[in-house]
This record gives sequence, structure tokens and C-alpha cells, in this order.
Amino acid sequence: MQTWLVARRYPWLILTVAIVLLFLGWKVLARCEQINDGANRLVPQQVVWSILGLGLLVLTSLLDYRHFARYSSKMYWVTVGCLVAVYFFPTINGAHRWIRAGGLGLQPSEFAKVILVISLARLLMHQDLPAGFVHTMLRPLGMTALPMLLVLKEPDLGTSLVFLPVLFAILFVAGARRRDMFRLAVAAVLLLPLLWAQISHDQRSRVIALWEQNPPREPATSDGFHLDQAKRMLSLGEVWGSIFSPVLDDDAIAARLPEAQTDSIFCVLTERFGIAGSGFVLLLFASLAAKCLHVAGQTDERFGRLLTVGVAALFASEVCINAGMMVGLLPVTGLALPLFSYGGSDLIAHLWALGLVASVARRRDALM
Repeated sequence: MQTWLVARRYPWLILTVAIVLLFLGWKVLARCEQINDGANRLVPQQVVWSILGLGLLVLTSLLDYRHFARYSSKMYWVTVGCLVAVYFFPTINGAHRWIRAGGLGLQPSEFAKVILVISLARLLMHQDLPAGFVHTMLRPLGMTALPMLLVLKEPDLGTSLVFLPVLFAILFVAGARRRDMFRLAVAAVLLLPLLWAQISHDQRSRVIALWEQNPPREPATSDGFHLDQAKRMLSLGEVWGSIFSPVLDDDAIAARLPEAQTDSIFCVLTERFGIAGSGFVLLLFASLAAKCLHVAGQTDERFGRLLTVGVAALFASEVCINAGMMVGLLPVTGLALPLFSYGGSDLIAHLWALGLVASVARRRDALM
């Protein structure tokens, strides 16, 4: 009876959707290798990271998520320390993003997003937000700004953009007044010139390229090359993708993408499985976000509610930003697609986040 009750409470939808997304991600990574050099290096490594990440998801779901609230402050400052430590390691592709020891590497910014969700949920679980703007908004804003600025300086504009939607979502659910949210949004807009002055020349050129997109069949400029190649790859997929039209393989090889296995994997997904396939994947991500919000609505425990809303905002903002970059609606700033893009830190961090939501879901009946 007890075993049946545990199985009934377990959020099987989260685990099932995560496994389906991982499997499709392996297929798309195999296509990336086929287009680039035909080697078979990415998929085996991604499978190993997926197994480790799924193990962490299940383990986290079995633990009481409230334990993470107790250690949120320590995790936050350790993460900040790691974001500073990356500057003492050699650059890779012109960026300080990794801590490397031997053959292993860690990207702290990926875990910083999840730990920020935990830290904000812990900070606001007992705080009375309607008390006033200065007393209630500045502390969560400062908690978000510190890792965000460190990630921006790496430089990693794409990842830094995710922090603000997470902050706004958690503040909204925590009960922040609309006028205070509006003031915060106005302050963010007013700070844009300062942000523009801080980002690198390469990042600025990518933003400018968004407004200078080339007409079809015209050669792309250096700044718009990535976006132009992304559009070419997207167009090759048509409705059902090259998986049903092998004749498109030569065209796909000709339209090679920079960082196809990471930032641009949404384009390869669409090329391989078409608009229908990419739409199905977006629906899977939407179901994950909806499940997180459903869990939030089913628990009266404040930390769990804020935590699950933060994870939903994290996944939703990353998917929207990544897809928006590839179709030309947002500047190509570099951001991985969760559970799809190649990389161990990103994959394990997001599966850990889903494990936190699963832990809340398993205990919501007892908490209501």
C-alpha cells in the first residue's frame, strides 16, 4: 500500500518528458556530427552525462527539497566564488567560463541559475513583499545582480539574460505589488545604457546585426553570418525534416553552423525533424513548464511554490531565448537549449532542477 502511494505521488510526467527530450537530443547531436565531420564523439559523452543527470534527478526527488533551503546561503556564496574563480583559468574561445582540473571541466554559470532560484525562494519565503519597494525589492535584486554581472563579464550575455525573468517570476508569485514590479522594470530599462557600455564589442555587433538582417539570397556580413546560416539551416527542414528527405544532406553540410551542437542546436533539430518535430519539442518543454506551475498551485508550502515557479521560469525563458535567437527575433548571444545542447554542466544542472520540482510534487499532498 505504501509503495503504491509513493508511486502515485511520483511526478512520472517530469521523468518521462525529460527522458524523451534527452533521447531526441541524442538524435540531433548525431545529426550535428554527421553534418560536420562524421565523427562519433558527442553522443557517447552526452549519454554518460544524461545517465548521471537522471540519477541526480531521481535522488533529488527522493530527498526533502526543504533541506536545500537550509543550505541556500552557503550554496549561493560558493557559486559566486566559482564565478570569480573562472577568471583564474585560461580562456576557451575567448571566454572565462570553465573551471578545469585535469580532463574534467565545470561551468559554474549553469549551476548558478538553479542555485539562484533556490536562494530567491528561500529569501522570499518569509518576506512580506507589500511592505515597500526599497525594503523588499532591493535585496532580491542585489542577490540576482551579483551572479548576473559576473556571468556577463565572462562574457556570456545569453546566460545572463535568463536571470531577470527568473527574478520577476518569483517576485510576482511572492506577492510583489504591481507598481513595485513596474518600478523595477523601469529601473532595468534605464540601466540599459550602462549595460551596453559594459558588454564587449563582439556582443554589441551581434545585437546590431539583429536590426541589419540581410534580405534573402544576399551574402551575409561578418556580424550577421551566424544568423544567416541559422535561417538557412531552418529552411532546409521544411515540414517533416531531412530524416524523410535524405537528398537534403548535401545542402545541410553546405549550411554548416557555428556551435551547431550547443547554441544553434535548435536549427539542427528543425533541419532534421522539420517544423513538425521542432513544434513537438516545444510542446514537450511547454508541458514541463506547465507541470511545474501545476505543482506550484497544488502546494501551500511557500518555499516549494516559489521554487517550482522559478524552475518553470528558467526553462521557459531559456527555450524562448534560444529559439528566438535562431529565428531572428533576438540577438544571437549564445545560450544552450536545455536537455538538448551538448555539455555536461548544463545537462546535469537542468535535470537537478527538475528533481527539485519532483521532490515538491511528491510531498505536496502532505503539505496541503
